Parts: sequence; structure tokens; C-alpha cells
Amino acid sequence: MDPRNPVLPPTPAARNGVATAIDAASRIVLGKTPEIRLALACLLARGHLLIEDLPGVGKTTLAHLLARLLGLGFQRIQFTSDLLPADITGVYVYDRDSGAFRFHAGPIFTNVVLADEINRATPRAQSALLEAMEENQVTVENHTHSLPQPFFVIATQNPLEQIGTFPLPESQLDRFLMCISLGYPDRAAERALLTGADRRTLLAEQAPVLDATTLSELQTAVGEIHVSDALLDYVQDLLAHSRTAAAFATGLSPRAGLALLRAARAWALIDGRDHVLPDDIQAVLPAVAVHRLRPGADAAGREPGFIIESLLADVPIP
Repeated sequence: MDPRNPVLPPTPAARNGVATAIDAASRIVLGKTPEIRLALACLLARGHLLIEDLPGVGKTTLAHLLARLLGLGFQRIQFTSDLLPADITGVYVYDRDSGAFRFHAGPIFTNVVLADEINRATPRAQSALLEAMEENQVTVENHTHSLPQPFFVIATQNPLEQIGTFPLPESQLDRFLMCISLGYPDRAAERALLTGADRRTLLAEQAPVLDATTLSELQTAVGEIHVSDALLDYVQDLLAHSRTAAAFATGLSPRAGLALLRAARAWALIDGRDHVLPDDIQAVLPAVAVHRLRPGADAAGREPGFIIESLLADVPIP
């Protein structure tokens, strides 16, 4: 923190807004409070979120819900095999009255973009998001256009073994701060889902609990959460082990290390603390690393979750 320009901690109202958002989301997406906390931490850390799971478990509902809770502009893009980059970013159209080409902005020009079933589009269409997710801008016909702030991409992805899917390239996966899965609800949550009100009705009735000003305040506060030298050593040990152990085909990049720190800071803020604990790093590491790590020779056939557990077990906690 710069002592000449100190950043004030988030106000009690802002902290209460985070707790209220988690509580409200948990009443609509039942039995998935840990996943909701991860999703909110991702957005507080200024990251993009990938939700990967089977159809029908609430991926799109969670994405819609996050946008409503934040009170921000929202657009949904249904990714299909015939989608073109211009369908996402926009296109220049000739205006007969002015005699000039005028830019018609695509649906990406909003605060929260839901890229629904992103891996059902071809790599060419997927690539339209690369510049937007990294630099908060898009370039169309050599003209660069800035995107509204804040800007988040929440993408849903179906399992790759399903028909009609295209794997996301590693460069695009790396631009997602976190990747989470919802999974099936437990028996109690599913009974409440079967007997309760329609989720679409509840979603339409949900009022925002945060606004752009409060969100900016919280995001700034995330960057000021203290990380000790010992925890920085821990993060570097995790990164180094992922790069040298035979269980991993490729290690975590420096960008992944930065993502891990940002996510851990956001997790600490949600817990009401001004400093990061080892528990925070361990809580967010699976979501930060699952889409970045691939099993190596010693873990062939193992699930990504298993090799992440082995990473946490092999690196001692400071």
C-alpha cells in the first residue's frame, strides 16, 4: 500500500453486501454455497469465471444470478457451431445517410457477458473473446473499442465428451481466473428444488444487492489484503512443484501464480479478514489450477482434482 494514498477498508455496508449476496444466491442455487463463494471471489478479484458441468445442473442460472446480484448490465451469447466473431464483437455497417461506415457494437459491450456453452462454438468464434478478456477492449477492422467497466465473462462449458463440442485452447483457458463445477445437488437440496418455486421466477424477482460503486470499493480492497512473505514462499513452492513433479505434464505459469494470490485475497475478504491465511490459498487453488494443470506420466488417467490434491499434500504449509 502506498502510504501517501492509503486505501480505506471496505465499509460495513459493502461487507454486508457480500454476505447478503451469498445468502441470496444460496436460496436460489441450492446446496452450492462453496461454489457460490468461489464464483463471487472470482469476480471480486476482477477475474473471469468458467463453469464446467453437465447440462441441467444450474450453470446458466448461477451466471444469470451473479449478474442480477451485482446490478450490472448483462448480455447472454449462445455459442453455436455457426457463430462468427462479428456476432460477438460487432461489425461496421455502411450508413447511406452519412456516407460512412458506422460501428454496431455486439453483445460483448456490457458489464457481464454470459458465454453460454462456449465450447460449442468453433475456435475462430472463441478467439473473439481473447482480447476482450485480457485487455478489456476489442479490435474490429483495425479500430480499437474499449469495453464498459467493470467487465466480466462468465462462460459455461459442457463436458468435452459430449457431441458437438470444441476444446478451448490453453491460451483461452488461462484467461479464466477460476473454473468450477456445480455437480448434482444432495438429496435435501434436490427435494427443496423439486417442491419449491420455479428458479426462473425467483431469479426474476431477485433484486440487486451490490452496485457498481460498492463492487469497485470491494475490488480495490481485495488488492490491499496483506500477504506475508511466508505465504509468498508457499505460493512459489506450489508453483515450483507443479513445474518439476512428474505428476504434471505442464506447470503453473506466473499468470497462474498471480491469479492464485488475487483469488486468495478475495477469499480472505469474504471471510472478513485483512490478511491471507494458508487455508485461503488451499481453498481457491483447485478452482484456479484445475483448468491449467494436466496429468503427467506419473498420473496418467488420473482426474485433475486428484493431482491438485497431491500438489497440496506434497508442498508443506509454512
